[in-house]
Amino acid sequence: MDKLLIILCFMASVGMIVLVFPDGIVALALVLILSAAALFIFRKFTDEKQFVTQVFLLALLLRIGVGIMLHVFDLRDFFGADATTYDYRGSRLLDFWTGTTTEDPNRVAHMTGSGWGMHYLVAFLYLVFGKNIFLAQSFCAVFGAATAPAVYYCARKIFQNLNVAKTSALAIAAFPSFVIWSGQLMKDGLIIFLLVVAITMVLQLQERFNYAALVVLILSLGGIISLRFYIFYMVAMAVVGSFIIGISKSTQSILTRSAILIIMGVGLTYLGVIRNAGTDLDTYANLERIQVSRSDLANSAESGFGADLDVSTTEGALAAVPVGFVYLMFAPFPWEAANFRQAITIPEVLLWWAMIPLMLAGILYAIKHRLRSAFPILIFSLTLALAYSIFQGNVGTAYRQRTQIQVFLFIFIAVGWTIYKERREDKKNDRINKRKEFERKLRGRNKFE
Repeated sequence: MDKLLIILCFMASVGMIVLVFPDGIVALALVLILSAAALFIFRKFTDEKQFVTQVFLLALLLRIGVGIMLHVFDLRDFFGADATTYDYRGSRLLDFWTGTTTEDPNRVAHMTGSGWGMHYLVAFLYLVFGKNIFLAQSFCAVFGAATAPAVYYCARKIFQNLNVAKTSALAIAAFPSFVIWSGQLMKDGLIIFLLVVAITMVLQLQERFNYAALVVLILSLGGIISLRFYIFYMVAMAVVGSFIIGISKSTQSILTRSAILIIMGVGLTYLGVIRNAGTDLDTYANLERIQVSRSDLANSAESGFGADLDVSTTEGALAAVPVGFVYLMFAPFPWEAANFRQAITIPEVLLWWAMIPLMLAGILYAIKHRLRSAFPILIFSLTLALAYSIFQGNVGTAYRQRTQIQVFLFIFIAVGWTIYKERREDKKNDRINKRKEFERKLRGRNKFE
């Protein structure tokens, strides 16, 4: 496996240089630096050094491969037109920084609205390395790949089971939707990575106070709100709730957890997160505006759904949840495939459907036996699923944003799969023991005869 990965890594490096020359050379250098840093960190905190290295390299190879394909064949508009938007706005912001544009600064340099963090990230990368969309795309691919070992740590902290941790990490590394959305210049892969890191830090802080974990948690939350502000509230709810239900009867534990929440609040306020969050919430998070956005999604695309639903009132929003939830969790439906882009997702969708019983078994086990540890991902997954169920009106967007929930649902799938394998192994051992017992009795009977 190691030799094969080394060969594939070499081939990918050559592909970046030859097929994306000269931009690929700079992108490769950045990928090597970021990958070395990521592997150093991941290998430092586990005894399974070989596994985390292999799963990271596997995930990275898949994402770099997709990135090369999209760049060489100019498929960004087909798979994710947002990439060209981030490239354009990041370029305009860089021009503003360098004084080469007279564009109104309020249009390019504001720090509110959905996804402003991507504009600043792209502009910063272009400032350091030059305008290079393939480099920015490769940057996202590294963090998308880093999500796999991050999920390994998260799952192991929750369930204390090596098989669950490895299975969930491999799923995140290779599942098609994760590869596609994190192999492009899109914010989805970065959001997913930050979500996993934030939850892992919460679990770490539940065990014991750690300044490094607290700093990483604050930075992760700041990154999340800069990319998709409303997810911040779901994560914040999960963070606060996990500390509340985790409070023990000891005074020291109560004071420690209270101190963590206070420091988090001060840190986020200092970074401007709370102020920006309030501005965004006032501007975007009202039902009438959500209805306008949802209606546009439902009517402006061939893959729209629920155009007749009206979520501008509380009653309408609640009525939209069942339909929205079904599309969010199960779409695109094979019998509704209206174009090639939807048709190529059918194999993955069928595989996802097949894994749902395992997911339900894993969730049930977590509620019964690991509720305190699993609470953050349970409450986050539920609240985000309900939010998307209300304001999503497009199959393609729902399919893409489902990955932000799936990243944690795959941990439950790994739990369900592990339980299934253990029960099957127990049945097999039981049959073997019964056969041995029968043979022993048979030999004893023959002896007396």
